[in-house]
Amino acid sequence: MSLEALTKQVKTDLSYLSFSGSDWVRPLTHPEGHVYDVVIVGGGQSGLGAAFGLLRERISNILVIDENHEGYEGPWETYARMVTLRTPKHLTSIDLGVPSLTFRSWWEAQFGQKGWDEIDKIPRGDWMNYLRWYRHVLGLPVINEVKLNLVEPTEEGIHRLHIEGAGAPSATLLARKVILATGIQGGGEWHVPSLISENLPRKLYAHTSEAINFDMLKGKKIAILGGGASAFDNANFALSEGVKEAHVFVRRSKLPRVNPIRQMEVSGMIERFHTLSDADKYAVISHFFKLNQPPTNDTFDRASSWSGFQLHLEAPWLDVKATNEGAEVTTPQGTFSFDFLIISTGLLTDPALRPELRLVEHQIARWGDVYQAPQELENPMLDAHPYLSPGFAFTSREQDDRNNLHGLFAFNYSALISCGISASALSGMKFGIPKLVTAVADQLFLDDRETILNDFYQYNQIEFVGRWPKS
Repeated sequence: MSLEALTKQVKTDLSYLSFSGSDWVRPLTHPEGHVYDVVIVGGGQSGLGAAFGLLRERISNILVIDENHEGYEGPWETYARMVTLRTPKHLTSIDLGVPSLTFRSWWEAQFGQKGWDEIDKIPRGDWMNYLRWYRHVLGLPVINEVKLNLVEPTEEGIHRLHIEGAGAPSATLLARKVILATGIQGGGEWHVPSLISENLPRKLYAHTSEAINFDMLKGKKIAILGGGASAFDNANFALSEGVKEAHVFVRRSKLPRVNPIRQMEVSGMIERFHTLSDADKYAVISHFFKLNQPPTNDTFDRASSWSGFQLHLEAPWLDVKATNEGAEVTTPQGTFSFDFLIISTGLLTDPALRPELRLVEHQIARWGDVYQAPQELENPMLDAHPYLSPGFAFTSREQDDRNNLHGLFAFNYSALISCGISASALSGMKFGIPKLVTAVADQLFLDDRETILNDFYQYNQIEFVGRWPKS
């Protein structure tokens, strides 16, 4: 089957599923202009999957906005530097159970079943090409180069979204529901330790989430702080781009060897996480953080195969300072000199770190507000996560704040403790998106409950016209 034939098959399959039936949501009017039932912020895999899910529920008055240029949504063509995805290739995700929409169908349409059998993991660039095709074949309503600056609740229960960018159709959008499908950093910000940010000029370091000019680092000696998969991805990428030496520094005495996600994928943990008590949820994610995720074997092998690669274990950075040549890093093993530093220290999650939520973040309940963890598990980083409903909706600290938060959903990494990895990893998308879509649809339905029920009670259209006895 060719890609053209697969595209036709998708449309046929969706027609059999009565896709794109008439909407059931009552349109709202507003003096400022059009009111969307849902605006999705983020046009990466999470946002695209959420849009498809809503369309399947006959909610089509939606819009997806993304701040990036078309085809460059998400990390895959920007700061992601892995060769392949880390997720097993056989796991399905944003296809939502439609076989012709799976990555495997897209791949085999171009390379055949033999080509599928030959790949171990999904190549990063091909995953992005699949997402581009997915958006096109489904005709998803995405506009690019639109950045959300502020969510402003209104008294009418509508959210006014302040936006900017070359693709912005106006200064504001109106939406009944807002889904923040803003990826791994969308619940907070990437973290650079103060030891670095307060002691070094910006020209001497970059976080892995940033654009890095590797051409300027050819023949140079760099250090990478962090022991996760991204650190080794960046080491391999840097060495392949001509960096002379790449030193990875890890505070642990051993690299993690167990990947808890693999167990979660087969144990029911991902799909049933929402049924756990708060105590169990907190304990599970605490254990998840403790184990951390190891680099994949192929990622580590690629990085360590270079002659210029060095791994330093039990080597936390105790001090850094700028020198005439670059940066000096002090560890328990001694002091090292480098031309440039790459920081792979993950992120911090807290609604207070999100500028678009600045009007409401103080009203959002955190885990620390709702649950008191046992002393042996208590972790301020976990406590700062928002306390979400099973359908990814923000909840409020105070009863009086509920109206301002009604209709706001966090389908990003900040949902980790409340909803598991269903919004933060491909492994969970097939389970998370239906929960999100159901929660959004349920809210829309209940918001219009009075009108919908009144229409039902008043309905009197005659359907049966048979007569008996026959004349």
